[in-house]
Amino acid sequence: MFNRPAAPAPATVPVTRSSVIDLTKKAALSLDKHGLTGQKAAVYLALDRSGSMRDHYRDGSVQYLAEQILGLARNLDDDGSVPVVFFSTGIDGTTEVKLDNYAGRIQNRHQQLGHMGLTHYEKAIEHVTGLHLASRAHAQGIPALVVFQTDGGPSDKEAAEAALRAASNLPLFFAFVGYGTRIEFLRKLDDLDGRAVDNAGYLPVPDPRSVDDDVLYDGVTGQYKPWLAQARSQGIVR
Repeated sequence: MFNRPAAPAPATVPVTRSSVIDLTKKAALSLDKHGLTGQKAAVYLALDRSGSMRDHYRDGSVQYLAEQILGLARNLDDDGSVPVVFFSTGIDGTTEVKLDNYAGRIQNRHQQLGHMGLTHYEKAIEHVTGLHLASRAHAQGIPALVVFQTDGGPSDKEAAEAALRAASNLPLFFAFVGYGTRIEFLRKLDDLDGRAVDNAGYLPVPDPRSVDDDVLYDGVTGQYKPWLAQARSQGIVR
């Protein structure tokens, strides 16, 4: 009797991608759910460009994440734009997404940046921190919500931990979004000791092609409000 070939695993069905206008509405519902309606925050996006991220850029997942975060920024950020930092071994490059330029922006900028390096967090954390401290929003007392996307633990673990500890005295919250399954280090950062306040959360995203918008927004914003209350109580946020 011949063995039948195993049936192929069902393909992941990509979620329907929403327009930025609809994403703005969905983000507003998530903010309301978490008691953040009316709260102002400067929104930043840090994107992993290590070699293992190649397919996530190719299939449009990273571009769509930027559109999701733009929808969030349109509720929180006074100028509705999102500064974007691409990182790998160091800082690969920067750009900005806003309502009049977002289409293909991430994909085009990624292709301009060439070589994809290793995964280091320290420089990305420090770069975004510097951007915010030099910003008009910081001068006005507005805190930062940094969406930090990666698909694996960094090569500079101790330096990354030190950078997150140093930032815990500053008005920035890091919402780590972990693509794939190699995100154990993000769990460690979520519980990292030696910080002034708990300035990080994480959302596991096993397959970014199939994560629902509402799940993404709830994961990014769910731990922001507790941080905000703690940071205000300690004078880190006005």
